[in-house]
Amino acid sequence: MAARKNPVELGTSGTTATPRPVPPPRLELDASTVRKARKLAARLGRPVVDLASSHTTVSVERATLRLAGLAGADHERVPWVNHLVDAVRDQVGLGHGVTTPVWDALRRDEAPDLLTLAQKASAGAVRFRIPEKKGERTGARRAATAAVRPGLARIDRQRAARDRLIGRLGDPDHRPWIYLIVATGDIYEDMPQAQAAARAGADVIAVIRSTGQSLLDYVPEGATREGFAGTYATQENFRLMRGALDEVSKELGRYVRLTNYASGLCMPEIAALAGLERLDMMLNDSMYGILFRDINPIRTFVDQRFSRQVHARAGIIINTGEDNYLTTADAVEAAHTVTVSQLMNEYFAQEAGLPEELMGLGHAFEINPEVPESLRMELAHALLARQLFPDAPLKWMPPTKHMTGDIFMGYLLDGFFNLVGAMTGQSILLVGMMTEAVVTPWLSDRDLALQNVRYVQRAAGGLTEDFRPPPDGFIQTRARQVLGEAVDLLEKILDDPAGDTARGVPLLQAIADGTFGHMKRPADQGKGLDGVAAHAEDYHNPAVELLEEGR
Repeated sequence: MAARKNPVELGTSGTTATPRPVPPPRLELDASTVRKARKLAARLGRPVVDLASSHTTVSVERATLRLAGLAGADHERVPWVNHLVDAVRDQVGLGHGVTTPVWDALRRDEAPDLLTLAQKASAGAVRFRIPEKKGERTGARRAATAAVRPGLARIDRQRAARDRLIGRLGDPDHRPWIYLIVATGDIYEDMPQAQAAARAGADVIAVIRSTGQSLLDYVPEGATREGFAGTYATQENFRLMRGALDEVSKELGRYVRLTNYASGLCMPEIAALAGLERLDMMLNDSMYGILFRDINPIRTFVDQRFSRQVHARAGIIINTGEDNYLTTADAVEAAHTVTVSQLMNEYFAQEAGLPEELMGLGHAFEINPEVPESLRMELAHALLARQLFPDAPLKWMPPTKHMTGDIFMGYLLDGFFNLVGAMTGQSILLVGMMTEAVVTPWLSDRDLALQNVRYVQRAAGGLTEDFRPPPDGFIQTRARQVLGEAVDLLEKILDDPAGDTARGVPLLQAIADGTFGHMKRPADQGKGLDGVAAHAEDYHNPAVELLEEGR
């Protein structure tokens, strides 16, 4: 491939700074094979986009109401957006979108405002309809559009605020960015721990969600203190942690980024809340929820398209989840499925308006250390991803599957992981913990892990300039093999006659067959299917229209 410019400096997309990788052309990949892989991914992805853009979900509609300002929950903690969407669905269905019947009801004085309407709807005291007269329908749609605009304007202001802070405080002066997880379950404990992690060298703080939140079909409200193995993703928790990191950013003189998870049954809503509260990165994979949470495939593809449109508007870097495939499938045999998933995530992201600089495509150091030449294969896989996506802020994930509880071997494996990251010019490095698979890491474990990263970066951070695999050596050959197998798999999926059995969308059939991560997920099964609806002829969603107009 041709050499790429800007090897080390920060790049921008619009005004959002992202870490630019170091992509000298170390691999001799056939340019026509790379082009073919992308063309095949586009052919495979287009029917999925058509499906996603002709359906809606309860979460897409709830996210739209959140952008219009509806927040809060009843005494049983059921959000008002859930009450309102459920009431509309029960009376007139989801196919028309909820905003037309909602603002029609407001214009008919069913309630004085959106919150009161939701409260009355929860008691069954509102009559919804699809207005038949053109003037009434047009008036409701205009009112809905006017109500959603301020939410998107707030997202725009938050993006501008990020840019100002980066301009004033600066970005880290090193690559990769150091990504550290902090999540105790108690947001008020998370905040000082996140600040301590930033002082110790972390550039990105990830607050993982409480176990099982991805399967909740609602977003909890308020600050929470009771999460298990993570902290609930709520708008208030986002606001509190963003404030804590802004405080430590000013202290340290560099902007510290915040990450959470826009996945699961409420992907669109969490994406909207992240934009409203200025998160910087969000985990957002096109197939993770399908494969690893058994969420219905159609529900997931509809939700991820809307959520990525929001991320594009907010300037949020997505992190995809290809590393998860290698926890259930063999990292050598399934390496090509990671490449296929990366190509699909790239296509879906671009179609939703995300530039490459916001695509944190994932990959991982997960080959069994007992495999001969495992480090050389890890280098080949990492270089392949780096060269295929030269301007993407790739997220490099540490070993987890083969961490045995031997903390000394684990610390060595993490050192190898850090070394591969340095040698291959990765962009975002999730810090590996020697106590992975033993305990939830202590603060002292994090400190040791950060020492490992800092040592490798000081000692070997410049190896990207010197590392040149021989043209026909093991690393080059392995990378070409994986790319060729990825092309073969894309062709196989597209040519499989069974592809017509899953709504005429070959990717859905491939997922049902267990192609990715050995997980078989049929399109007519999975959690959340009852929250999907095909668009009626007069479907209207002002948030979707405004997001697409603003691209």
